[in-house]
Amino acid sequence: MTSPKITLAIGAAFALASLRTIAAGLPPYQDPALPVEARIDDLLSRLTLDEKIAIVHANGTFRSGGVPRLGVPALWTDDGPQGVREEVSITSGGPAGRTDDYATAMPPGATIAATWDPALAEAVGRAIGEEACARGKNVMLAPGINIARTPLCGRNYDYYGEDPWLSGRIAVGYIRGMQSRQTVACVKHFAANNQEVDRGTIDVEMDERTLREIYLPAFEASIREGGALAIMGAYNRFRGVHCAENGYLLNQVLKKEWGFPGAVISDWGATHDTREAVFNGLDLEMGSRGPFDQYYLAGNFEAGIKSGLYPVALLDDKVRRDLRLLYASGAMDHRAAGSLNTPEHLDVARRAAQEGIVLLKNDGGLLPIDPAKYHTIAVIGENAVRTFAAGGNSAGVKAFHETTALDGILARAGAGMNVIYSEGYRQPKAQWIYGTDVAGVRHMEITEMTADEQRTLADRAVAAAKSADLVVFVGGLVHQAYLDDEGTDRKDLSLPAHQAELIAQLARVNPRLAVVLIAGSPVEMDGWLGSVPAV
Repeated sequence: MTSPKITLAIGAAFALASLRTIAAGLPPYQDPALPVEARIDDLLSRLTLDEKIAIVHANGTFRSGGVPRLGVPALWTDDGPQGVREEVSITSGGPAGRTDDYATAMPPGATIAATWDPALAEAVGRAIGEEACARGKNVMLAPGINIARTPLCGRNYDYYGEDPWLSGRIAVGYIRGMQSRQTVACVKHFAANNQEVDRGTIDVEMDERTLREIYLPAFEASIREGGALAIMGAYNRFRGVHCAENGYLLNQVLKKEWGFPGAVISDWGATHDTREAVFNGLDLEMGSRGPFDQYYLAGNFEAGIKSGLYPVALLDDKVRRDLRLLYASGAMDHRAAGSLNTPEHLDVARRAAQEGIVLLKNDGGLLPIDPAKYHTIAVIGENAVRTFAAGGNSAGVKAFHETTALDGILARAGAGMNVIYSEGYRQPKAQWIYGTDVAGVRHMEITEMTADEQRTLADRAVAAAKSADLVVFVGGLVHQAYLDDEGTDRKDLSLPAHQAELIAQLARVNPRLAVVLIAGSPVEMDGWLGSVPAV
């Protein structure tokens, strides 16, 4: 209970601040000396119904709200967990084609979790928060903390693994770092969104103990300890109800039990019904189909308010929660300028990558490579010449620069070592093919190497391995459908493009073989692991 002395002190401070505001000619909602809730009270009292409605739904692909009449800016959100995504079209959602939308690419969630270091996760979050400020983003749609229920989930690379405790520790660090830099963290995807196939329609059923012990702890830690001010309602249903309109998850657990003061933001296109969204805890609707004024929390919501179907108090609560994000991000005051791709950011990215790399096997001390022992190194594998930062859909980042594995080896080898390269395999190419009917039914078309192409590439790689003192095979997965990507799940755990057979061939001709796997999910290693000294 607040003591009378403290109450009087708060009241006196409020009165003095109000006098300063009046003297400066500023309305209270613009006075940074006042408590945030008092500023929001004042702003709410000035908003028209139309302006309130505008704040609770999108008016762009990643933008919502804004009240020009009162000098209230729009709320800008952005993907994703690995850094600030490139700019997209306000209407189409495709790349905007700009040249000022680069950012530092951090390692993905799976790598951050593999560091086992919440302090390092905090440094990553802090760096992304600073870059979000520089790019004008108020809310970063991160971190992603869904549990890896199945190793086949196409988005496992984005998350912190299968352990609820570790996920929570890493998430708390990341969130604290990000929000320390006037950037709101939006934790996603709440809840039980653990596969990509049918994510918009699947209905997840589980008992309460499983929910509380496995799927909710990281979210609870993110709110109670991390202080996250935004959370994203997932696509899937939970116990029959869509997560972005699920009263049990949003009103009962999140807002009542955990005391969450922030805003629930729908995943893009995860809202399905005006009434359910209004009453069951959604605060900001994003990414629905059709014109913005026809969103579920737009015209239908306003009409329901006017008819008395929905109480104004519910709308005011949503507006208040959304406005908290604007104030927390400094958008209503003087926000920090932020910074991009600084030496500190690059150092954090490198440290996170180094700490997250897992040395699974190193028989005979093959690694680290001693340049004095080897004259010729054969680098084999298409992944050795690929870049990965831009892939992964909403987790992609337009990096200032990305060093391939081959480039890195060449830089370290120096002039005294001969480095040869052979492709060895070629990842399958996948693309969505849309039907010509009204429904636009789509299917995935996958193009793989022919048997002759596969044999030719493998033969060349084996020849290169025979001629070398040491072989470094760089394989794994790539960010594309059915391999390691949002929107699809993998079909099995095997390495694509016959990589397993190629590794076995290489091991037979050169026992000094190090296998480097670039993958955000587990892969099978049967058939070759025993014959390879280093992984």
